[in-house]
Amino acid sequence: MKVLLNKFVLTGLAFTVWALFFDQNDLMSMRQKERELDNIKDNIAYLNSEINKMSKERNDLIKDPQKLEQYARENYKMKHEGEDVYVVDKPTTAN
Repeated sequence: MKVLLNKFVLTGLAFTVWALFFDQNDLMSMRQKERELDNIKDNIAYLNSEINKMSKERNDLIKDPQKLEQYARENYKMKHEGEDVYVVDKPTTAN
């Protein structure tokens, strides 16, 4: 009982409680920041995979004229002289 009333133990206990719950960098804030960091790392990994995919697609378009023509026809509705282009939209479902 005398040990618990020691001023050093009480000061240490008060500091520990303050650091864990009331400080700017308390336990809850640290966990939230860890979750944010994990989300950011996941986002970085996703964006890096998208960059790799787009780089491969770009290199394919530069090297292969047939793929470039196909890309232009599909995405920009381009056509040869004398051709007709019919655009068919997929119906959207209403929920």
